Amino acid sequence: MSEENTAETKPEGEEEITETTVQVKMPWKDSMGDLPLTLDYFSGSMADMVHQIVEKYPDYTAFMFMGKKTTYRQMWEQIENCAKALRTIGVREGDRVTIALPNCPQAIYMFYGVNLVGGIANMIHPLSAEAEIENYLNMSGSVTAITLDQFYGKFENIRKNTKLVNVIIARVRDALSRPIRVGYMLTEGRKIEKIPADAPVIMWDDFMHISKSCFYNYKVERGDDDPAVILYSGGTTGTTKGILLTNRNLNALSQQVVSANPMFRPGDKMLAAMPLFHGFGLGVCIHTMLSQGGCCILVPRFTADSYGSDIVKYRCNFIAGVPTLYEALLRVPKLKNADLSCLKGVFSGGDSLSVELKKKLDKFLYDHNCAVQVREGYGMTETVTACCLTPPHMNKEGSIGLPFPDTYIKIVKPGTDEELPYGEEGEILLSGPTVMKEYIDNPEETAATLRRHPDGLTWVYSGDLGTMDDEGFVFFKGRAKRMIVSSGYNVYPGQIENILDANELVQMSCVIGVPDAYKMQKVKAFVTLAPGVPANQETRDALMEYCSKNVAKYAMPYDIEFREDMPKTLVGKVAYRLLEEEELAKIEAEEKAADTQVDSE
Repeated sequence: MSEENTAETKPEGEEEITETTVQVKMPWKDSMGDLPLTLDYFSGSMADMVHQIVEKYPDYTAFMFMGKKTTYRQMWEQIENCAKALRTIGVREGDRVTIALPNCPQAIYMFYGVNLVGGIANMIHPLSAEAEIENYLNMSGSVTAITLDQFYGKFENIRKNTKLVNVIIARVRDALSRPIRVGYMLTEGRKIEKIPADAPVIMWDDFMHISKSCFYNYKVERGDDDPAVILYSGGTTGTTKGILLTNRNLNALSQQVVSANPMFRPGDKMLAAMPLFHGFGLGVCIHTMLSQGGCCILVPRFTADSYGSDIVKYRCNFIAGVPTLYEALLRVPKLKNADLSCLKGVFSGGDSLSVELKKKLDKFLYDHNCAVQVREGYGMTETVTACCLTPPHMNKEGSIGLPFPDTYIKIVKPGTDEELPYGEEGEILLSGPTVMKEYIDNPEETAATLRRHPDGLTWVYSGDLGTMDDEGFVFFKGRAKRMIVSSGYNVYPGQIENILDANELVQMSCVIGVPDAYKMQKVKAFVTLAPGVPANQETRDALMEYCSKNVAKYAMPYDIEFREDMPKTLVGKVAYRLLEEEELAKIEAEEKAADTQVDSE
């Protein structure tokens, strides 16, 4: 049997999991008050929940990476070794460990290894700029970090400005099968600069070998309400904040997701291309699958072409992506005659899915033998990820679906707790078991975002606008906060403006999102230069180089336009909406000119 199909084979004598894997009754008295619960939630840590699956289905395939499969038994052995090594190098209960890795085996081992020793996993984008990495490390107070060899230089450059004691270096090649490794070293591997022999780091193989020195109890008992993960978001203000999530938050999400997808069966395969530092990737594509007996197809870096190829190659049962990815999939040649009958669930999140794109996707799926349609969801990092999803049996045009079990959504008059009637637009509020614990070291923002109402529930003020109909279907109408969504990533203009304004060449800046056929939006910066600074290509290049060192790759401006003056509002603020309208007018004019040219030919 080929490796692609091994995950579907069920060991003999094993009982099949249905609906929710774990049935441990647990009362919730904090965020949920005394309300009756639909599901029986697991009480314990994320690692505990996964371990139950390991004991029940040791020979199932937990994940596949570049064609190499790893069973649950093999995965758990490596997780335990990782935990022992962490304990040996001094990581203790409550310590923060930064994980700056793509979707690869080492990231899985480290994530659950940190959880086993009672630490908190600080998940960050490995492509973050040096200044951002430094900020994440200091905001979390991380004592240990792990990243890939190709990002060693970034960590070394800022290490002296942090509390880091240990830096662990992993390599993609270490997780590959021998034949694939040879090809990798002849191509991608050749581009990576060698790390100096005397570099103050611990290489992954050496790190895992350290586990042999751990002879004492390395496991720390952690409860469901204990903090476990830090993810990052701009929240409702656009200022980067660390979101502290508990074991309960991610465990509850996994049970909610499976409950909302009764077609799931152990051994089903999820194409895990959404990144680990993102709540969607970590919560749905990884933890939900591994805590419920699924198989993750780990994708460290992908394009629309490779994504399409993987769906077919591995006969994936579930896929998740952002609208821009799905739009690109429609044009992938390799999918022209593909049989997609294997798909049980196709989920879209990260940005609103237009009605027209959904129609195109649904037709595409139907034409390729798929029995399901794309299902749109909604959520925010403050609730891990999705907390609302279109049900499998029905949908309403333009709707983002119904709340997950034990999750509540209500629409209020913006800035208040005054609930609005059905059909009336207001701010979306969320409550349920996946609601974050707090923003780390930011009590004011926490108090502004998490508010306890007279109904006894703690509600997250999303900053998003929407409506709800009398059947409970929610409709997303727009963002009350200023934010750009580019290829599914949230980009906060204020952050980039602060970075640009700090440069001595800049007097003032304004950042906007420009419509883009592939990315949905791309980032453009307008700059008024400081007196005496020439508005030439040399200056533009200098600012782009500056941005590359301080702004994440996905948030980089594609263009910087110089302006002698910025348009202003009546109260003197930069009128960014006018700049957006100007850019939109330019695009429309260019499209019209192109159409005229085609007609004349």
